[in-house]
Amino acid sequence: MALEVIMPKAGVDMTEGQIVQWNKKVGDFVKEGEILLEIMTDKVSMELEAEEDGYLIAILKGDGETVPVTEVIGYLGEEGEQVDTSAAANQPVVAADGQSVSAPEAPSQEAIAEVAAKKEPLADDEYDFVVVGGGPAGYYAAIRGAQLGGKIAIVEKTEFGGTCLNKGCIPTKTYLKNAEILDSLKIAAGRGINLASTNYSIDMDKTVDFKNSVVKTLTGGVRGLLKANKVEVINGFGQVNPDKTVVIGDRVIKGRKIILATGSKVSRINIPGIESSLVLTSDDILDLREIPKSLAVIGGGVVGVELGLVYASYGTEVTVIEMADRIIPAMDKEVSLELQRILAKKHGMKFLTSTSLQEIVENGNQLTLKLADGQEVVAEKALLSIGRVPQLDGLEKLELEMDRGRIKVDAYQETSVPGIYAPGDVNGTKMLAHAAYRMGEIAAENALQGNHREAHLEFTPAAVYTHPEVAMVGLTEEQAREQYGEILVGKNSFTGNGRAIASNEAEGFVKVISEPKYHEILGVHIIGPAAAEIINEAATILKMELTVDEVAQSIHGHPTFSEVFYEAILDTVGEAIHNPPKRK
Repeated sequence: MALEVIMPKAGVDMTEGQIVQWNKKVGDFVKEGEILLEIMTDKVSMELEAEEDGYLIAILKGDGETVPVTEVIGYLGEEGEQVDTSAAANQPVVAADGQSVSAPEAPSQEAIAEVAAKKEPLADDEYDFVVVGGGPAGYYAAIRGAQLGGKIAIVEKTEFGGTCLNKGCIPTKTYLKNAEILDSLKIAAGRGINLASTNYSIDMDKTVDFKNSVVKTLTGGVRGLLKANKVEVINGFGQVNPDKTVVIGDRVIKGRKIILATGSKVSRINIPGIESSLVLTSDDILDLREIPKSLAVIGGGVVGVELGLVYASYGTEVTVIEMADRIIPAMDKEVSLELQRILAKKHGMKFLTSTSLQEIVENGNQLTLKLADGQEVVAEKALLSIGRVPQLDGLEKLELEMDRGRIKVDAYQETSVPGIYAPGDVNGTKMLAHAAYRMGEIAAENALQGNHREAHLEFTPAAVYTHPEVAMVGLTEEQAREQYGEILVGKNSFTGNGRAIASNEAEGFVKVISEPKYHEILGVHIIGPAAAEIINEAATILKMELTVDEVAQSIHGHPTFSEVFYEAILDTVGEAIHNPPKRK
């Protein structure tokens, strides 16, 4: 894949640079670290090195031209590779054959209207596109399509909102709020709030009923939005055919395009005893109307840790079993270990890592879980929480190209079958609701307007809603060291933050990772209060490719939790005011 050569931002105030001369011509092989070209700003002249080995396959800006910072000025790639110039819209390109070409333009609103006017009329049961699945990717795609003037239908077999709204994000956050309230009760006396009694009980019937009312409110809201946008809502199981017809019971509808947004389902493992009625999935446990005395959580990922914390706060003895060497292994290692330490210390959760489950034996009303390292865990209930896999029911006839059980899509969210798109969990790229929103939006626009918009998900934030919260975006420290070698790491702790101390939430830290040459921020990792909110600022910073020096010019309010993020950014270059001086 071609590597963009961009005009670097060599200082806080630099807005453009002039190309003095290219030291290589199109077709030349360039080694990593070799000087590609010389540039000049109003303050300094500098040489720009190649970031990796490759051939100079295109020059977009020539000698003497002044170019804004971060604009693409050339491409490195494989010998003979044809460069895709769409990322450098409307820039003249000198290609490997020496000819000047122009990048394709995204369609204008006038062009879109003209295409719509020339479109052949739709039959009664024909639509511009049919969406199969009413989760985040599906309902977002349907509404976006309607906003763009399309005739849209959406097919959903159960309830709108998908996993996140019905069985995932929203129900678990409802339960985690209960855990937060219980934490507050424990510290009330120390803050001068004397309760008449510290005794309390958990009414699981009311807990489940409240969760259901929250879900019902939100699913009704989604349905209302679809109807308000004049999307035709069809309830039932949809069987999709290669000719782009969808069969729902005895009704057949047709889409000129199809958007598959069938989402995901709970993943299972095939071991003896896993079918016991005492082994619950993450779907099952959300409707549990009793509190078990003990719970074994099989899988230390996000859902397992969040639900484990809920029941630990209710007084359940919780043991988490994880194959990796730490919980939520995809997160930054230092953050993961800190979360594990806090959950064990504050909530009494037990973690068994670097081991796997071999067998489950049911005896009476309890389970014995036998582990690979010889340990045994006895519990009343077990929670199977090892992730989710794409839901492919109804898509069997399409013969789509797959990648490890996931529908393979390109950057436009289109599958191997032209005119069929597959955004969201079903393609397994980023199994997060907010990533699905973006993929659904892009699929809808491409389905109606032609493939012109790509999905860029590399700076999608993620969060774990434990107490404290954890959030992350970009590269972990381990990944950054592997890719860049030398990096800058800044940290600041919530233990010295005024808002955190006043709120009894002075635990955790923010870690910021940047590269040493231009101080571009590569990753942000937070464990502490409001982490899931602060990370959105970090995601914007990474998307805009801002540097430490640029963010340092901003002002963060006081007293706020976000000051810790700001200080961690300053710490990458040794300028954090509220950190001890770095040792030389």
